[in-house]
Amino acid sequence: MGKRDNRVAYLNPIAAARARGPAPNHGTTIQDYLSRPRPSWEEVKEQLEKKKKGSKALADFEDRMNKRWKKELEKNREKVLGGGEKKEKDKEKEKKEKKKEKKKSSRHSSSSSSSLSNSDSSSSSSSDSEDDDEKKKKKKRKRSSARKASDDSDTESETDSRESSKKKKKLDGEKDKVLKTHFMTLKK
Repeated sequence: MGKRDNRVAYLNPIAAARARGPAPNHGTTIQDYLSRPRPSWEEVKEQLEKKKKGSKALADFEDRMNKRWKKELEKNREKVLGGGEKKEKDKEKEKKEKKKEKKKSSRHSSSSSSSLSNSDSSSSSSSDSEDDDEKKKKKKRKRSSARKASDDSDTESETDSRESSKKKKKLDGEKDKVLKTHFMTLKK
């Protein structure tokens, strides 16, 4: 029996590639990229100018918005200039009244608080301002009296502490005397 033939055919890869010939073109090559058509400097300038100007749609939109804002400004100017002083005063009064109502409702429970009608509140706005002034004065009085009371209590507490320290010293002295006499009687 003879030996088996274990030989394998060897192909040089470079030689095989040369034998196949040039590879087919699949897509663009570097050469194509380098030789592509380019715009001239004048065309580039035109494109840049167009970009700076922006799109027509955006410009139209901005114009529309500007017109709307101008209309709103004119309306507001007419409101302010034409009898706006009276309206502003009314608005300020309403704001004050609302603030007062909020304060009152926060002080009282929501079930007991009642909302005032516009006619009642407009007639009582002057009396409300007077009531607010009186309340402020009362608060100041309470604060000042509270300060005086705290000052008085501080002075009283200082005198009390002095007196109590004197009493303690007296009691300690008396206790010492009692203990000494007690020990003396025990020793005898």
